[in-house]
Amino acid sequence: MSLAPRSPGLLRSQGRNAVLGAAGLLAVVVVAEVLPRSGAVDARFIPPFSDIATVLIGQLGEGAFWVALGQTLTGWIVGLAIAMAGGIAVGGFLGTVPFARNYTASTIEFLRPIPSVALIPLVVLLFGSRPPAALVLVVYAAFFQILIQVIYGLADVDPVVRDTGRAYRFSRFTMGTKVLWPTALPYIVTGFRLAAWVALIIEITAELVIGVPGLGRTIGIAQASGAVPETYALVIVVGLIGVAVNQCTSQLQRRILSWHPSTRKDL
Repeated sequence: MSLAPRSPGLLRSQGRNAVLGAAGLLAVVVVAEVLPRSGAVDARFIPPFSDIATVLIGQLGEGAFWVALGQTLTGWIVGLAIAMAGGIAVGGFLGTVPFARNYTASTIEFLRPIPSVALIPLVVLLFGSRPPAALVLVVYAAFFQILIQVIYGLADVDPVVRDTGRAYRFSRFTMGTKVLWPTALPYIVTGFRLAAWVALIIEITAELVIGVPGLGRTIGIAQASGAVPETYALVIVVGLIGVAVNQCTSQLQRRILSWHPSTRKDL
């Protein structure tokens, strides 16, 4: 399904927001350059932005940087994919079988609030500083984001629509694709966006704290060795990854939910 053309007013508003965003970013860069050079802040701890940018450009020419970036993105993507598959499967089962949902509700409510970082000692004992340690933490954190949204989505199905489908003797497949799935899909997409953010945060955290190979470990090594500009440069890279994740998930949401009123009003 193609997206409808956007109104001129919306395009002007988006253009204005883009200009304001760029102006704000430029102001931050100027402040980050002026304050250390003027002596207002200690350049040993907050170097000028130009020094950070120079180091960042140098990093882009090093193979080790791209290897670390690939390790971080691989761990994030694999963990998010496993969490999505498991969350949709388990959530779909619990959301359509009331007995199972009631039987597991207390267990889910007990496990869901436990922060994945609390499992770090356990995964270190099991996997050390190898990639599976970060994978377990990422899957655990992202899984519940998907699971809860799927359960809520299926619980939001209109009882009248559900009863109508049963009255017309819809098959399970038809009931799932024509009744349950359209209602649950917006919740699933919301869960995906939340899980994508959480998975990225936990992946970087695991690399930084445990020493799993990736950008997080590279940041930790740079900080421990006193390479301050390199540390800030790598942090900027992580921030840019976060921005890219947000933009990609937003575009994906608009395409998947182009039929949904919450999305159509923004077109």
